[in-house]
Amino acid sequence: MSESMTPVALTIAGSDSGAGAGAQADLLTFAAHGVFGTTAVTCLTAQNPTGVAGVRAVEPDFVMAQCEQVRAHFRPTAAKTGMLLEAAIVRAVAGFIRSSGIPVVVDPVMVATSGATLLRPEAIEALRKELIPLAAVVTPNLDEAAILLGRKAVGGKAAASEASELARAFGAPFLVKGGHGQSDALVDALAWPDGRAIELHSVRVHGVDTHGSGCTLSAAIAAGLAKGHDLGTSVRQAHAYLQEAIRRPLPVAGLRCIRHL
Repeated sequence: MSESMTPVALTIAGSDSGAGAGAQADLLTFAAHGVFGTTAVTCLTAQNPTGVAGVRAVEPDFVMAQCEQVRAHFRPTAAKTGMLLEAAIVRAVAGFIRSSGIPVVVDPVMVATSGATLLRPEAIEALRKELIPLAAVVTPNLDEAAILLGRKAVGGKAAASEASELARAFGAPFLVKGGHGQSDALVDALAWPDGRAIELHSVRVHGVDTHGSGCTLSAAIAAGLAKGHDLGTSVRQAHAYLQEAIRRPLPVAGLRCIRHL
């Protein structure tokens, strides 16, 4: 009897030395979904929960070498991007996605909660023009959605219309996340360029360190795609996974962190 193959996903993202976000969170999420995780590290960060002390970019050709080695042997069936930092890395990753045809979840990581810049200004245009149009879905928070919209994103009741506007503008599905909103009633909205849209509702959980929640959500979506699920199913399951991971936090070093189930 032949053994069924474990699905493989690739994260193209930065390394978080505190392990709450970045490639480390992605690998934990992939594993929780029964998906084998592979990596192409784009940046090294020196950080812990109090902030980011330093960032070092990996040369774009070495980012691509990692991607190609993974593709050659593991043949991932989905990928996600996280922190890309520089325009040259964005362009290189876009070239890899274009040539490989791997469906990619684009998490447009731009600014850390601490205020540290995670995508340099000149890289935003490369992201807009070269990578986002290739995405299976783009997952901005409200701050990132505002940059892409060119105006404040308010979420809540407006989340679906904001996601739809972005989907039409870029020709790719958008999941606008509501966690940065002011209300405790949170709305995430997924919209497709053809006008379809769905809303996912949750309630804010207080007292939990949600650092890495965006990475976790995008990795969970990629895991669903790697297993052959459609986008709507992947997003719904990822949203449910994240809510449960937040509701059952893991006590670590004085914090209550996201628990990867």
